[in-house]
Amino acid sequence: MNQRAQVEEAPVKDRFWLYVGGTIATLLLVIAMVKQSENEKFAPIKQQLEEETAQMNIRVLSEH
Repeated sequence: MNQRAQVEEAPVKDRFWLYVGGTIATLLLVIAMVKQSENEKFAPIKQQLEEETAQMNIRVLSEH
C-alpha cells in the first residue's frame, strides 16, 4: 500500500517564480496606470506653462 501511494503521487510543481513574475508584472502595470493618470491630470497645466513661456519669449524678442 505504501509503495502504491508513492507511485500514484504526482510531483508538485514549484510555482514560486510564476507567482513572483505575476506579482511584479501586476505592480508594473499599476505603476504605469498611475503615471498615465498623473500625466493626463497635469496636461492642461503643462500646456499653460508652455504657452506662458512662449509669450515671454515673444516679449523679449519684440523689445529689440
